[in-house]
Amino acid sequence: MAPPRKHDTDVILDAARALVLADGPRAASVAAIAETSGAPVGTLYHRFGNRNGLVTAAWLRALERFQSGVLAAAEQPDPVEAGVAMVCAALTFGRELPDDARLLLNVRFNDLLDGGPDDDFRARLATMNAPLREHLRRIATGLFGRAGERELDAVSRVVVDLPYATLRRHAPTLPDWLDIDLPEAARTLLTSYRTNPPT
Repeated sequence: MAPPRKHDTDVILDAARALVLADGPRAASVAAIAETSGAPVGTLYHRFGNRNGLVTAAWLRALERFQSGVLAAAEQPDPVEAGVAMVCAALTFGRELPDDARLLLNVRFNDLLDGGPDDDFRARLATMNAPLREHLRRIATGLFGRAGERELDAVSRVVVDLPYATLRRHAPTLPDWLDIDLPEAARTLLTSYRTNPPT
């Protein structure tokens, strides 16, 4: 059995996230993250390779946390209820992990990096997003009988854009009434798609 790591990865990534949120992406240098987390600079380079690897890990961790809740919620068999559950899961994420939500909502990934995302990152992101896209297709097919560009866009406006805009407006302090208003809005729109599909 391998010995436990002396410097916890989550503590290191929390430090990177805190620096980015407090003072912007450029504040998250390896030296600053080492000072904030208490991990030696050598440990950070060994574990993450370089600054880009470190901030990428912090951003992807936030995305994984978001997606784990949303994808679990999407397993509802009824397309309306699946869409509403995904919206609720996004709201829960924003409430329970506000700093991760702020990182995803307010910091563009390209702004975090020294240079643009590499091919490996793009491939990993595409792999991570594929299950979400598949659920959007399933919901669109269940509501409209097809999942063309227009139908996918309609579902995305409800399941993706509505919670994104709401979280962006209210984070980090989310009013309790959003737990009623946001699902009701999503259910109303998704139900209208089922009863009044586009021609």
